[in-house]
Amino acid sequence: MRPNLALTFILLTVLLDAIGIGLIFPVMPDLMIEVTGRSLADAALWGGVLTAAFAVMQFLCGPIVGNLSDRFGRRSVLLTSLAVMALDYVLMALAHTVWLLLIGRIIAGMAAATHSTANAYVADITAPDDRAKRFGLIGAAFGAGFVAGPMIGGLLAGIDSRAPFWAAALLAAGNFAFGLLILPESLRPDLRRPFTLARANPLSSFAAIRRLPGLKPLLLVSFIYAVTFNVWPAIWSYYGKAAFGWDAWWIGLSLAIFGICMAVSQATLMQPMITRFGERRTALIGMAAEVTTYGFYAFVSSGLLALLFTPISAFGGVTGPALQAMMSRATPETQQGELQGIATSLNALSMILAPLVMTWIFGIFTRDDAPFHWPGAPFLLSALLMVAAVVVFVVKTREPGTPAA
Repeated sequence: MRPNLALTFILLTVLLDAIGIGLIFPVMPDLMIEVTGRSLADAALWGGVLTAAFAVMQFLCGPIVGNLSDRFGRRSVLLTSLAVMALDYVLMALAHTVWLLLIGRIIAGMAAATHSTANAYVADITAPDDRAKRFGLIGAAFGAGFVAGPMIGGLLAGIDSRAPFWAAALLAAGNFAFGLLILPESLRPDLRRPFTLARANPLSSFAAIRRLPGLKPLLLVSFIYAVTFNVWPAIWSYYGKAAFGWDAWWIGLSLAIFGICMAVSQATLMQPMITRFGERRTALIGMAAEVTTYGFYAFVSSGLLALLFTPISAFGGVTGPALQAMMSRATPETQQGELQGIATSLNALSMILAPLVMTWIFGIFTRDDAPFHWPGAPFLLSALLMVAAVVVFVVKTREPGTPAA
């Protein structure tokens, strides 16, 4: 298969994966209230626990998956992940207790290799100078999935709160079958390396990666950025319900609008911004947009204004691909899979921390006995953390090709 066809399949894989994830977001507040029998504030806390459990397993398994793909290739790892995710959605569709949902999230975290392996696959088939653009396309495909996923999920929620899980299972199974038929291997045999437990250990692999020149501050900035960005999946569905009285349809619509804007910004702005400003300044512009966005959503009280502000909030999406490109450029070709595994673990750490902290803050300010009603409080924390990331980025990084301070 030619590289362009392989890239097309990877983009379709990320697109369908995002649709499957986006399908379930609109129903989470009502589903968690249903299985816990508690208030929205407490349901959000349980939602944070489920997300954190997913992230713990992703953190532990991320380096293992990345190194397995460096040893056995990307194809087998990607297909295995898709198969397990299909079965996991079936389990969640059948679950009627919070404990079964928790088990489902643990299994999903163990198998959640799709995005990181897709990034490694793209790195395999792409020249270093073109990776920022193609990482941007992956981000655009993921954003496009949020156009269809939440809207479909909001519609299916009118049938049953479990219907989106069945739809997600069918998409994952179909994607697995598609990949089984047409996906070639991207990693040449001469670039593969033996699997070792030392490299697969999430802590020891961090030590190996940060010895690469210039990568330590970029990893720190990426981690802080991921913590702040994870405020969206952690609380948005609960935030929309508490702040604006949105139901599953409106939550789905808001996420779909965000997905449209994210896809457009990453597909159309990424390469022109890289060409004009370079990878470093593009990332900095994106982070500045994120600070503005989080500050806005911390205090907005109108659902209409929240929707109208969405294009600006999506503009910050250029940050992730620009940071990925900078890290990929600083990493040897034989360690691209390891880098993506570490990136997955960093995001997993942020997904452990962010949901627990963000839903805890959300719960404090949305309970009946709250000092005052403030659903947007977690966004203020994200804004402050993003300011810290900007400071680290400005002081500790330089444009690729120039010496760091």
